[in-house]
Amino acid sequence: MSRDAREWVWEHSSSRGAARLIMLSLADRVADEQCVCWASLSSLVKRTGASKSTVQQALDRLHDSGELNELVDLTGPQRSTVYHLPLTAMAVAQAENEQETSSDEALAPEAEANPPLRISALQRYGIRRREVPESSTNDRSPAGPETGTSRRKPVHRRTGDRHRAVPVSGTQNRSEPKVNGKYSSAAAAVTMVGDWGVDAATRTWAIQQGHLDRLGEEGLAAAEAKWRAHRSEWKPRPAAFWAADWRSWIAREHAPHRPATHNGHGASPPVKAGMTRADAHTAALLAAIDAPAGSE
Repeated sequence: MSRDAREWVWEHSSSRGAARLIMLSLADRVADEQCVCWASLSSLVKRTGASKSTVQQALDRLHDSGELNELVDLTGPQRSTVYHLPLTAMAVAQAENEQETSSDEALAPEAEANPPLRISALQRYGIRRREVPESSTNDRSPAGPETGTSRRKPVHRRTGDRHRAVPVSGTQNRSEPKVNGKYSSAAAAVTMVGDWGVDAATRTWAIQQGHLDRLGEEGLAAAEAKWRAHRSEWKPRPAAFWAADWRSWIAREHAPHRPATHNGHGASPPVKAGMTRADAHTAALLAAIDAPAGSE
């Protein structure tokens, strides 16, 4: 399962630099299809070769992008931090569902957008619930025995002390909707694929990743139309699910002028049987390092 998680990071993650190394390190520790893993800050510093502050900033960026969640209610071996890769888990579940659908379309169940975590299955990897919560928050009930709800990462201590006039539980009124809280209607809102539109963040991602230059406006529109046609029969899903699924589809879409094979100088080596895309990328990088420079 860690191979599928690493391949998703190689192919579809929008992270860069130290954040990408962190995602690969965490994906390497994924144990099952839930894409839950554990790691300490010191181990991430050692694996990435970056400073502690750089790793912490990269973790913040990954959390803001939605590719990583910190499960503050859980703890790993030696009190390490437990992380969840929600987009990776969603892609893995979608791939398994499509595989089951192709074999038995009538009986295959449809993948759930945000399935609850099975805490009992994680205990075999040393992941368990915290005995004493690190902080208490107003209206924050503990997760049930099999829910494993991910929590938003608490504010770091370096941001400063709390105002003395503010109670520890917070001042937000219960009747006011909390952002990403259980009273937020936006967190549970679902829509059909035909009603979902590409937002500014998703289009910015396509530009930054080079997909707009690769496909062009017409190619991008054609790819989106094909994606909507394939998803027209799907049940209503959250907007975050459609955005992640749209990104995965566009990343796999071939440009209209892309040749079927590559020949000549500088072409990528052929993918051998049994190699995944991640293994092929690694082999291509090693071949580029060993290749002689033009001045030699």
